[in-house]
Amino acid sequence: MPAESQQSNKRGQLLVEAMIAISVMVIGLLGIFSLTSQSLGLYRVAYEQYVAVNLAAEGIEVVKNMIDTNVIAGSVQWNEGLAIDGDFGIQYDSRSLDATLQSKNLLYDASTSLYNYTSGTPTNFKRVIKIKNIDPPGLPNQIDEIQVNSVVTWKTRGGLDLSINLEDHFFNWR
Repeated sequence: MPAESQQSNKRGQLLVEAMIAISVMVIGLLGIFSLTSQSLGLYRVAYEQYVAVNLAAEGIEVVKNMIDTNVIAGSVQWNEGLAIDGDFGIQYDSRSLDATLQSKNLLYDASTSLYNYTSGTPTNFKRVIKIKNIDPPGLPNQIDEIQVNSVVTWKTRGGLDLSINLEDHFFNWR
């Protein structure tokens, strides 16, 4: 085989090897970019779940504060403001339930880092406080227990509807 032909084959082989090496590198980089993109998407979902759990816990805590305020004030009823079963919205600094807030999305106020219904940037979060008064067996209309569910729902970036439901029970033990 002439020397010129061998030299030409080596050049062709070098070109093929270079193309294969570049293809392997491109596939590797695409894999890294894909993994990074998925990680960022999952981070967003985890962050939204974290916020939702805290908003739900805040709803339970506000109801607890309403009961404690009633007891400290010496109110006639320990469950004053909570005696009606239903679905309500509640503001973090509220002393009462509001049925009109249950269908509204929470707003995020960046200056205070708080979620509320009055000012801020609209969010995908909705919080509903479900109140159920429980009569003791054999004693109708004598409420000794309140079941409180704080349900936070939101829609993720992909359109998936998610929710967090926290439940607590408060008793007339005082």
